[in-house]
Amino acid sequence: MKTMKVIEKNPGRKIEYEENKTRLTLGDDELMLNLSRYQRDWPVKIDICMNRDRMLVVGTGDGLYYAAQVEVPPFEYAEALEGDDEAGSNNEPLPLDMKKVTLTLWAVDKLTHSHIAGEATAEGGHTDA
Repeated sequence: MKTMKVIEKNPGRKIEYEENKTRLTLGDDELMLNLSRYQRDWPVKIDICMNRDRMLVVGTGDGLYYAAQVEVPPFEYAEALEGDDEAGSNNEPLPLDMKKVTLTLWAVDKLTHSHIAGEATAEGGHTDA
């Protein structure tokens, strides 16, 4: 069951994705992220790009073209019970709520070898733009 918010940035075919609990699998089982492992006390953005060999990579260092971005919300904590003097000091975070995760997708169907080589058009999500 897909519960994440999904935004399609431009028209065209997007990479496949599958959501299973807090795991997000991208491409044809190419890349799997356990999003609960990325959650912090602040929002976290994970860039998923395509490299010269048309493989998905995490981050923009080896990637030349955006395929997706995942926004993981910050930890949420249960409200402390009244009269609990140590409230907040040992407060465990709640499990990741996938309804608060946002997956942004860019089209990948118009990518050609010239796009991958660095000649992206304004239609796509080139990382230098």
